[in-house]
Amino acid sequence: MLSTETGKRPKGRPGRPPRGRAGEVDERILDAARSVFLARGFEGASIDEIAQVARAGKPTIYSRFAGKEAVYAAVVARNVQSNVRFENFTPEGDTFAEKLVSLGVALLERALNENTVGLIRVSISEAQRLPEFASSVTEMARTHGLEAITRLLREVVEAEHRDHGPFAAERIPTAGRIFMELVFFSILFRGLVGEDIGQLRKEIRAHVTERVEFFLSASNMTE
Repeated sequence: MLSTETGKRPKGRPGRPPRGRAGEVDERILDAARSVFLARGFEGASIDEIAQVARAGKPTIYSRFAGKEAVYAAVVARNVQSNVRFENFTPEGDTFAEKLVSLGVALLERALNENTVGLIRVSISEAQRLPEFASSVTEMARTHGLEAITRLLREVVEAEHRDHGPFAAERIPTAGRIFMELVFFSILFRGLVGEDIGQLRKEIRAHVTERVEFFLSASNMTE
């Protein structure tokens, strides 16, 4: 209740942010956490520093996340969701191959950036100290990425009436996994081991074109 004399909330425990601002607070916390994790690594990061960078109290963070591991998992999940958000995406090209190239280029242009590579490096660095945590975070990212690639590949296949043989409905998950490994992981690995991300981004279209050609040639051999 407001004080009748001052019109201000009495001193005491602060109230929860209005519903409209709750999302802003969450985004600010996750933005701050991402920058701290990328700068300090997982072990070097602290809730105290995240709270300071986010301009939020520790109780605000703990009311949303159980601890540092939960904060990091949320940061990775948000990054993955941003990379695989393709609601309005339509592959370009006149042929099946061109549309697959368009799909691969779009995926890599989203994911091959300093934030994604940096967060994967943080996860890998914890693999020995916290194997279950590192494995669960990595698997979550991989699963969401594979789901997106499989969905998009299915849409391209159906639009091109290629839904038979190696691209039959029941084989699309396998085709999506192989497509992901050929097109996505190979160049991402180069970024993880220290190659310049800017230079790798310049190679995306040539890299994807080469891998799609091989992918389709190998697929035709199985028909």
